[in-house]
Amino acid sequence: MDMIENMTYDCERALYNIRDTHVKGCTFAGPADGESVLKETRNIVIDDCSFSLRYPIWHAKKYELRDSKLDEKTRAALWYSDDGIIENTDITGVKALRECRNTVISNCRIESVEFGWKTDNTRISDSSIVSEYIFLDARNIVIDHLDFKGKYSFQYVENLVIKDSVLDTKDAFWHAKNVTVTDSVIKGEYLAWFSEGLTLIRCRIIGTQPLCYCKDLKLIDCEMQDCDLSFEYSDVEADVIGHIDSVKNPRSGRITADSIGELIYEDSIMESKAEVTQRNKSL
Repeated sequence: MDMIENMTYDCERALYNIRDTHVKGCTFAGPADGESVLKETRNIVIDDCSFSLRYPIWHAKKYELRDSKLDEKTRAALWYSDDGIIENTDITGVKALRECRNTVISNCRIESVEFGWKTDNTRISDSSIVSEYIFLDARNIVIDHLDFKGKYSFQYVENLVIKDSVLDTKDAFWHAKNVTVTDSVIKGEYLAWFSEGLTLIRCRIIGTQPLCYCKDLKLIDCEMQDCDLSFEYSDVEADVIGHIDSVKNPRSGRITADSIGELIYEDSIMESKAEVTQRNKSL
């Protein structure tokens, strides 16, 4: 590969369409405030670089971004880029990843509003992300060991797997399809309303009014903490370890827990015929 090392660039499209190049120890910042410094690149490695300019990596094909920092001025850092590896990198600009395909992210720290929108085939491991909206309308995501904080996460996603993670969120998984979460903590209000094909395995679920209006919902050996008015109008198969504060108008299926504080059947707009049982007790 060609080598570009220890340079500073601030002009627009400074390294436009470079190919087969290793960019090492470079700084992308300065008074010219140029956009799109690495647009339309092919087969590049970006190593130990610092970014402080807008839209730096757009329409890239086959890239590696590692051991680098993209600050808050690095708005919309990676858009329409395919076949990327991002590792050991800090990203703090808004809208960092959009409409990208085949992205592998590991050991990264990310703070980015509207992260991951409309992406396809993203893999994340051993990372932390703060994002108000993450992965809106994205597809084919695998996540392992993620520490996540945000609000309206994973809405309208399709084909998502999450393992061994902590999600501190609100309104997660709304309208999501084909989602499996295993051995994770999910904390937040109004979890997964209108989802379809959501499976939670050995998860700890925390927060009010979870899992309503769901289709094909499964809970396997999960715990529920501070979960009141759960499962309203859902088609559900749930095996819960421990206590559920209250269950309201479940539409169909079966819900089993060690104890249930209150089973509410009132003001239902549809027939609610799920079987609800406490282990070795009657309701």
